[in-house]
Order: sequence, then C-alpha cells, then structure tokens
Amino acid sequence: MKYLFNCIVAISAVVLVLSCSKEKSPTKPNIILIMADDLGCNELGCYGQKIIKTPNIDGLAEEGMTFTQFYAGSPVCAPSRCVLLTGLHTGHAFVRDNYELGGFRDEDEGGQLPLPEGTKTIGTILKENGYVTGIIGKWGLGGPGSSGIPNKQGFDYFYGYLCQKQAHNYYPTHLWENENRDTQDNEFFMPHQKLDGDPEDLASYEKYKGNDYALDKMSEKALAFLEQNKDTSFFLYLPVTVPHLAIQVPDDESSLEEYKKIIPDSPYVGNKGYLPHPYPRAAYAAIITRMDREIGKIIQFLKTNNLDKNTIVVFTSDNGPTYNRLGGSDSEFFESNKPFSGLKGSLHEGGIRVPLVVWWPDNIAPGFVSDHIGAFQDFLPTIADIAGITTDKDIDGLSFYSTLIGQDNQEKHNYLYWEFPSYGGQVAVRMGKWKALGKGLLKNPDNPLDLYDLENDIAEQYNVADENPEVIKQINEIIKTSRTPSEYFPFPALDTIL
Repeated sequence: MKYLFNCIVAISAVVLVLSCSKEKSPTKPNIILIMADDLGCNELGCYGQKIIKTPNIDGLAEEGMTFTQFYAGSPVCAPSRCVLLTGLHTGHAFVRDNYELGGFRDEDEGGQLPLPEGTKTIGTILKENGYVTGIIGKWGLGGPGSSGIPNKQGFDYFYGYLCQKQAHNYYPTHLWENENRDTQDNEFFMPHQKLDGDPEDLASYEKYKGNDYALDKMSEKALAFLEQNKDTSFFLYLPVTVPHLAIQVPDDESSLEEYKKIIPDSPYVGNKGYLPHPYPRAAYAAIITRMDREIGKIIQFLKTNNLDKNTIVVFTSDNGPTYNRLGGSDSEFFESNKPFSGLKGSLHEGGIRVPLVVWWPDNIAPGFVSDHIGAFQDFLPTIADIAGITTDKDIDGLSFYSTLIGQDNQEKHNYLYWEFPSYGGQVAVRMGKWKALGKGLLKNPDNPLDLYDLENDIAEQYNVADENPEVIKQINEIIKTSRTPSEYFPFPALDTIL
C-alpha cells in the first residue's frame, strides 16, 4: 500500500509539472495592428501635436519605437489597405484606387472591388500557421457576398463596416459580424449629403446621431476577441474609422466639453459635404482622443492579463489628413500635415507619409526614433518574421524586423514606388534622398517628373529636376520596370511606356 501511495504521489507530481510547463510555455508573439483613417502624422502628441491629446499612443511611443520616414500604400483608403494586406505596392497590387460598386443607402450597399479568391494576405499566412485572426473596423476590399469579404481572406472573425461608404457614418444602421448584419439602434440618414447651409440643420444636428456609436461597439468587440483568444496566438487587425468624416462624437465624451473651452471654433453648416456640427474643431479633436482612450483599454487588457511582453502593438494611419474644411475638418488649424505639402489624395509627402509607432516590451528599445525608410508593403514580411514564418519572395515588401529589435543588418529598399490613377493621375518614386513626382498625367501624359531633395527640402518646395538629369533618367527607368498594367485601373500614361 505504501508503494502504491508513493507511486500516486510521484505520478501526480509529474502531471503537475507538465501542467505548469504547458501553461507557461511561450506562444508565438501576439500581433495587434491598429490603423487610423485619414490621420496625419502631426495629429499625435508624439509627433508634435499641441492641441489634440493622445496620451495612450504617446505612451506607446515612449515605451516603444517611432518611425519618421514611413509611408502608406496609397493616398486613399482601399488601395492603401490592399498594399498593407498583400505586401504588393500599387504597381502590382490588385486594388490601386477606390472602386465603388454601390451607393450609400442600405439597399445599395455593394462595397468596393473585391480581392480575388486565393489572394495571399497577412490573414491567410498567419491563419495557416496557427494564429487566430480577427479584423474589427473598416474593410473596403469586398462587399457582401463577394470573394473579398474578410472571412474569405484569412480572417476567422470580422466585425465592422464592409463598405467604405457606410463607414462615413459613425451611427450606422448596421455593422457586419462575419457575414451577418448586426442591426444598430440608429436611424438611416445620408452621411455624405451636401446641405444648403440652413441654420435649422445646424440647430438640429442631434438628428444625425443615434444610440449605437460604431467606435465604441468595435472597441467592445475587440476586447471580447482578446478575452476569447488570450490563451492562444492571435492577430488582431483594427482599422478604425477615426478621424474620417463625418464629424460625429457622443456628447457624453468629456473631452468634447474640454476642447470646446480651449479651441476657437465656428459652426459648420454642412454646405461642403458631410454633416453639420456647431463645434467642428472641438469634435474632430474629441474623436481622436476617444480613439486614443479605446486604445488605452486594449493596452490595459494586455498588461492585466500578462500578455504585454508577448504582444507587439503597431499603430499607423492609412493615408494623410483630409482636405481643409471639407465636412468641417480643418487640417490647417491643427497643422495636421506639418511640415509636409499635400493632403489625402496627393502623392506629395503629406498625402502618404504616415505615423508608425511600434510597442513590444522587452523586445524594442523604449523611446527609440528610427529614420528607416519603409512602407505598407513591408508589414506582411515583417509580421511573418515576428511570427517565425518564412514567406515567398514574390512581394514588394521588405521586413523591418531587424530595425525593431535593434540589429544592424536591416535590408533597405532601393526605392519605393506609388501610382495613383486618380486625382489627375500621379506617380511617385522615393530613392534615397530623392523623391520624384509626376502629376496631371491623365490629361497630359507627357508631363515631366518633378524632383525633390528630401534631405534639404522636406516640404517639396523646390523642383530640382533640371539640375539632376541622371537621377530623372534612373527614376524613369524604375517607373518602366516596377509595374504591370491593371485591367481595373488603366493608366494610359504609364501603360504605354512599358
């Protein structure tokens, strides 16, 4: 009997050790990628903003790494997201511009041009390698029932807006949970309508609100996703809609009242599109601060559940800030694109240079500022490296994992390439300190490239193309060899020079 008792004790001890070992065994790093919508670099405190408060994102920067020369995939929403997910720049990406397949009304919801079946995305790569994958926010790469919906592009869970047009409203009638509509307690109204400036519209701007605020709902779903998957390796992609127009924020947000006291303001009556607001500047700032507050909840969850040391958090924006006073926004007042030229829709620096903050305790040196030159196509290979996954070489991106962990073997781009067959038709190349930009190419395909020395002219004020013909010749050759024609996005000025 004593022998049997000793055997039981010994077996129990072994089981206990194995159980504890299993509980403490490290999983692959968790990854959270947060992307704002139309947020300029200078709208964050850690990049120099003086009015809008973003203490949680600033905290990530203090404890992590901030990049000063990082670029979006495109100056507008859908193509930038396509570049991010696929690792292909806009000379090779399937989506190269916003491509609408429906309208703003619920019955007209068609979404945007869908990613084809079989597209290789960050989601598919991580899911195939054991990650639970989720996206909560704005999709814009395929509408209801299409091949492009998130659940067919590598994501186990989706909650948010399928259609970018629906995402112009923070009080939508519905969001999507996977392939099912999640009805919201809000009435339908046209978020993009241009009003006639009737004071009654301003006085009754409350009618453009509802009871379910999309940002708050998506934050709740994000925390639920983290809770459900905290014991496994997860990838959570959070493309929030802040601060994209229309300007809408709940009145229960104390920051709105705070900003109303410190920001000089005048009413916006809706006469330039989107919705009216009596305090547009204050509300715009409050939306960003509310987003920052929700990000703070996610960071606190990670710390509370001892996930922070094994979770990398990335924050960026899909393109530069929006046009001055459109829909009540005021990029000039907030100096949203300082010190750059250009805004959303432009391949000048202000339209494509974006913030990038990366936080990974014990892995990234706190407070480090990097001048590494990178772009959205680099996210796929970098995330694969973080997860220990080998990827094919048939992409345009380069991993900047070495930069993140402080190694000195970082591979560098020979150049970055963008094409944008809209807003007049534009093409751009960043090669070292040089930035070449072609504009107005739809109307005048033979327009010459402008050339800027970004080391000495970050605002792109001085065209030095005539003084540097060899650089222009080299960049013209890059343009010829760095793209393929697109069936959906023809660009005659570039297609004919291949």
